[in-house]
Parts: sequence; C-alpha cells; structure tokens
Amino acid sequence: MSTMTIAKAINLGLRRALQADPKVLIAGEDVGKLGGVFRITEGLQAEFGTNRVIDSPLAESGIIGTAVGLTMRGYRVVAEIQFDGFVFPAFDQLVTQVAKLHARTAGRQPMPMVVRIPYGGGIGAVEHHSESPEAYFCHTPGLKVVTPSSPHDAHWMIQQAVASPDPVIFLEPKRRYHVKGEVNVEQRPAPMHQAGILRQGTDATLIAWGPMVRTCLDAAAVAAEEGTSVEVIDLRSLAPIDWVSLAASVRRTRRAIVVHEAPRTLGLGAEIAARLHEDLFYDMESPVLRVTGYDIPYPPSRLEDEFLPSADRILDALDRSLAW
Repeated sequence: MSTMTIAKAINLGLRRALQADPKVLIAGEDVGKLGGVFRITEGLQAEFGTNRVIDSPLAESGIIGTAVGLTMRGYRVVAEIQFDGFVFPAFDQLVTQVAKLHARTAGRQPMPMVVRIPYGGGIGAVEHHSESPEAYFCHTPGLKVVTPSSPHDAHWMIQQAVASPDPVIFLEPKRRYHVKGEVNVEQRPAPMHQAGILRQGTDATLIAWGPMVRTCLDAAAVAAEEGTSVEVIDLRSLAPIDWVSLAASVRRTRRAIVVHEAPRTLGLGAEIAARLHEDLFYDMESPVLRVTGYDIPYPPSRLEDEFLPSADRILDALDRSLAW
C-alpha cells in the first residue's frame, strides 16, 4: 500500500503498461522531455526512449490520426490531449474513425487505443482549458469513456484502458491531480466499467464522477451531521454505465441526485435521470434532480466558483428531494 497523488498514480500505471507490453506507445504534445504540462508522463521518455514516448507536433488531429495508423499496425497508443478544450480539432478523427473502424470492418480491425484528456474546471485557467466534454463521447457508439476520482482507481483504470480491445476516452479530473490517497499496487482491481459505492446511505443517492465525487462526499458529510444518510456513487465508467449498481442504490434510497460540471441541457445527467425514471418510477419517492454547470460557455476564472456545482447547491437539491 502506497500513498500518492492521482497524477503520480497515472504515471505509475503508464509505466507498468509500458513495461508489460513493448507495443504500448505514448504520444502527445510535450509528453516526452517535459513530461506533459501536468507532468503526468514525467520520466517515462528517459526510461523507455523517444521511440515509445513521443513528442508530437502541435496538431491534435495529427496526434489521433497517427495513433489510428499505428493501432492498425498492431501498436497500443496512449494519446494525450493536453487540455479538454483542445480535443475538438481531433473530434472528427475520434467519432468517424476511432469509434467506427471496428464495426466498419466487421470486427476485423480492432482499435485498442487510449485518449487521455485532462478535463473540468477549478484551476483558474483561461478559455478552452476547463471544459467537460464527456457527453459528446458518451453519445458516440464505439467509444468507451471512463474517469477515475481517486489515486487507486487512476492507477488501475489507466492500465485496464490500455489493455482494453476497444478505444477508451480516459478523462482525468485535472483539479484533483494532487489529491492524495492510498494505492494498492497488488490488489486485484474492480472491473473498469463497474460503479463504486464510496459512502453508504439510506435517504438519497448522489451520483457523480471525476472531479465532482469529492464535492459529493463533502456534501454527504454535512448532511450526516444534520441527520440525513446519503449514499455516494462514483460512476467511474460513463460509457457503458453500470445501470445495475445505480438501480440497486436508488431502489434502496428511493431518491437520486446527479451531479456534474458540464452544462445541464443534454448533459449525461439527463440520460441517467431518464433511465432511472423509466426503470424505477414506482420505487422512487421524488424525481431525479440534477446539480450541474449552467448552460453558458465556461466563465472567466473569477466566476468559475459560481458556475461549478458546490456542496451548498447539492445540499439544497437534497432538501428539495426530501421535501417532495
């Protein structure tokens, strides 16, 4: 058992993936000599060489296009997009090539590649550096989408993503990079697409992922002081979603609140709410509520605390759910 940050846990997971399979490559802007803008790949080029940890040109479409070609030649590429808002020049490659090639070739051409994307706000950044684009990718059949919220999950899920036979969008909650936690490097990991119950409760279920998991745990702790028992689920996998675990929790607590940073309209929370209403309508005591970002472009850094869901906003939604 070791204590480390999420950033260090991903670095260690990538190192183990490179050691385990000589066909694993890492590519992206500044991932080699610099170690990435967040230093996630620090030291890997020195250890594995410039042919396996590759500094790419400043061209996201080129990074993903090259990764597609290398994957078709038998490599397993981990491509880094430096910031969430920079992924859109590569969006065409991801949704029309990466997501479709396996089906287009009737299963003859798998796409075992990973696209790492630091995402979310809370770091005081400028425009295009604080987006939450998960819904775009979850809407695209053929892509798996996962996001860890703890060092232990980060360490194991990056290795599971690299080993997956399908393309994986690996979303990293950048404002949580320096959160520390225990990592058991020998423990058998949970399945990559299984949700995790981080706190058990009986009165309501909070459903979150990535950067919002910590916020929900904080809200649940405050609620407990006020006599309300809240269950907190870390979704972990956004595509596919572990509907079995979600349904089991909401069937127990009879209330659900979905929390995410992305804007509300057509966000992933809408799909979760719709599915829970369809499947558990007669089990629930109140409608599924959503606590999200607002339907505006991500604001300047001085205003982002007003945009991002807070523990207070979550507790307000909890009060409304309990009073229904």
